[in-house]
Amino acid sequence: MPQDPSTPRGVFESRIAYEQSRIRAAAIYCSDGRVGEHFDDFLQNGLMLPRYDRVALPGGAACLAGHPQAHLEEHGVIDELKFLVEVHELKRIVLIGHQGCAFYSARLDLKDRRMELVQRADLVRAAASVRRVTGLDHVDAFFARHVENGAAVGVRFEQVEV
Repeated sequence: MPQDPSTPRGVFESRIAYEQSRIRAAAIYCSDGRVGEHFDDFLQNGLMLPRYDRVALPGGAACLAGHPQAHLEEHGVIDELKFLVEVHELKRIVLIGHQGCAFYSARLDLKDRRMELVQRADLVRAAASVRRVTGLDHVDAFFARHVENGAAVGVRFEQVEV
């Protein structure tokens, strides 16, 4: 998109209107840029959560599942969640894991089917952790899977019972 000639160089002005109201929901998911737009689409259009608060980091909610490899991240995310619940008055948290997550393959050395089983179990453990540290009851979890969509590959979100 070309820059507006009246805007000073080195400045970008978004044309999206700012909305003051909060929806009181947050999502915790992986920072993998390949699925970021899919996460937004699902949360905004699938769950009807526009302007949700975002907590994105490698592995997403895996840091709340008790892995020693994510010990430092766990403390940071718990602190952020407590802050968001208090200041943004959150009422709902959505956790999303995704197929082929590098956190699970590189840091936890998991492959294929075992990886997905651990991810799904981690979503359950992470949901319990979120409930414990925030006092919120409304915690949902989903697993994002690659699906053939004609010539393209899409992403399907499957609910995980927590």
